[in-house]
Amino acid sequence: MTALRLALRADDRPILIAGASIVLILLAGTAYTMATQGTATLLSPNYLLQQLQVGAFLGIVSAGMMVVILLGHIDLSVSWTLTAAAMMATAVGGPWAIPVGVGVGLAAGLANGLGVGYLRVPSMIFTLGMDAVLRGLMVAHTGGFAPQTAATDLMRALGAERTAGVPNALFVWAAVSVLIVLVLKRTVLGRAIYAIGNREQAAYLSGMPTRRVILAAFMISGACAGLAGVLLAGYSTKAYQGMGVPYVLPAIAAVVIGGANILGGSGRYAGTVVGVVLIVLLNSVLSIMQMPEAGRQIIYGAVIIAMLLAYRGGKLAHT
Repeated sequence: MTALRLALRADDRPILIAGASIVLILLAGTAYTMATQGTATLLSPNYLLQQLQVGAFLGIVSAGMMVVILLGHIDLSVSWTLTAAAMMATAVGGPWAIPVGVGVGLAAGLANGLGVGYLRVPSMIFTLGMDAVLRGLMVAHTGGFAPQTAATDLMRALGAERTAGVPNALFVWAAVSVLIVLVLKRTVLGRAIYAIGNREQAAYLSGMPTRRVILAAFMISGACAGLAGVLLAGYSTKAYQGMGVPYVLPAIAAVVIGGANILGGSGRYAGTVVGVVLIVLLNSVLSIMQMPEAGRQIIYGAVIIAMLLAYRGGKLAHT
């Protein structure tokens, strides 16, 4: 037992807790469907792939959000960054649709990085303001009405279609995941992100370009939100007002559930992936159970709080 405890690093515990919670959610949902429908729907490969396809959009947003949270900051503009990217991509159309969508995300991230890194405005305030600016720009762009544009064939292929039975959105999420892991583990930028998250002043005094690192991190977050918007528009075949609003809080929750310190400095990307899967499956199971919206929100919040308390308790017990 002692050897097992020593083998488990502190940042493995939230991943194990989240993984166990995923198993419990699947078992509870399976028991319900067996009792009401006589089938184990939740254990079918098609169902799991469908949930992972939906989770890919949240996963890409969460990947960028994690990079910012590791700095000890937060990006509350991802909701309308995602929406603006989707709207502009569908408006431009053609071969430039996806580059324009990702470019919108990069531009929003650039503005956030300049505001937080160079102007020293608190990230919560500046990104919330950027979110309002983007919302206003999109309302002005559409006149307040639903956009009359449609996703391109490539956007639909990446967001909605499958290759060899696997959703293409999963391949995109996997590619983004590999890039994020490489940046965090194999580059000077990744090491600087962790160092700044632990103590920005010490990182600055050691010679790290803290402002440029913060700028790069917010640009990564914006690019991920923009890419998620492009894929979500392809999945929905169109863009629509507020399509990114349901993603900001779940993205933060996924990162924190996965064990990342909300104050920065520690966290593993594997934990974020597990956190995304947990949130997506929890929402799906509650929908299958036809839980009223009020009950769903209560259970959803209670599970997140319980997991965070369990992680914190385990952490305190081993310090």
